[in-house]
Amino acid sequence: MASQTELKRFTSNLADELDSAALYDTLAHAEKQDDKRRVYAELAAAERRHADIWAAKLRANGVAVRTHRVGAKTRIMRVLARAFGRDFVLRSVAASEMADRDKYAEQPDAAQMSAEERHHADIVQDVVNRNKGLSKGGAIAAAESWHRGVASGNDLRAAVLGANDGLVSNFCLIMGVAGAGSESGTILLTGFAGLIAGAASMALGEWLSVTNARELARAQIARERDELEHMPDAERHELALIYQAKGMDAEQARSVAAEIMRDKDKALDTLTREELGLDPRELGGNPWTAALASFITFAIGAFIPAVAFLWASGTQGIVQCVVLSGLGLAGIGMFTSLFNGRGALFSSVRQVLIGMVAAGCTYGIGSLLGVSLS
Repeated sequence: MASQTELKRFTSNLADELDSAALYDTLAHAEKQDDKRRVYAELAAAERRHADIWAAKLRANGVAVRTHRVGAKTRIMRVLARAFGRDFVLRSVAASEMADRDKYAEQPDAAQMSAEERHHADIVQDVVNRNKGLSKGGAIAAAESWHRGVASGNDLRAAVLGANDGLVSNFCLIMGVAGAGSESGTILLTGFAGLIAGAASMALGEWLSVTNARELARAQIARERDELEHMPDAERHELALIYQAKGMDAEQARSVAAEIMRDKDKALDTLTREELGLDPRELGGNPWTAALASFITFAIGAFIPAVAFLWASGTQGIVQCVVLSGLGLAGIGMFTSLFNGRGALFSSVRQVLIGMVAAGCTYGIGSLLGVSLS
């Protein structure tokens, strides 16, 4: 009979495999291209085969296998994939697979599964890499049709981090003012002033960042266009070298480069993607939507610690502020687990602890300043 520690390991492995299978099922359903859909379906089937092994081990030890309930992190990923498409969560899935690729390495009864899990991580990473570049052969001339959506994962990450910045910065600001012994009205005014100032600053910074990136990209593309016009042989040679670096033999690379160079627009598009690493249709995104998104997400995060002082005051207001901020930090930590490959509980606890320590420090500093200035 297996020990309690082993039974817990079997149960945990079973839940992980079933969660992964459910996620890959969702990705397969959201995928429009047949070949990509088959990849996700095969990954889901492989995860179920692994789950069957762990379920069999549990049954062999007299443990009843209950109907699986998908974990919170996987449910979030499935909702996002259904709402925004598989590209929206693809990088997060890849990060999670890479983090878990060696999870069976120290389990002697899972040697075969360990090799398969590493293979799964490589497959998903390959899908992400293919989103960044072009395929071989004749398809190289046209960029991968599913290249465009990968930036969405970064958009989601930026939104979560923007909310985190707003929450932590305003939470610390409010705790500093509260520690100084300020009245509730002053604390509330400080909180909403911090919300507006911080959100405006974030929006302006994001607008400037994206605008500058777009202007630089346009200048680089203009130079590339000029080089195509005046030095076509050199550009054709560059293309051939790029494709050789991707694994093509020299003759095929030169053939593909020559074919692409027959169409100047296609050549410029390809060089922009391959040499400059830019998507000519996006050029870093829209600065206005980026600014608006930064303003909104920062404001949402900053509103959480301030809202308690709309109806509470004194110690009660501070306690409610701490509780609401803690819940907000836990939620943000859960979302960050989509990107860092760590567990939702670990990420949530870490986020709460860091936020509370920072707020505690500013509260203590506020108390010292309040005493010295009074």
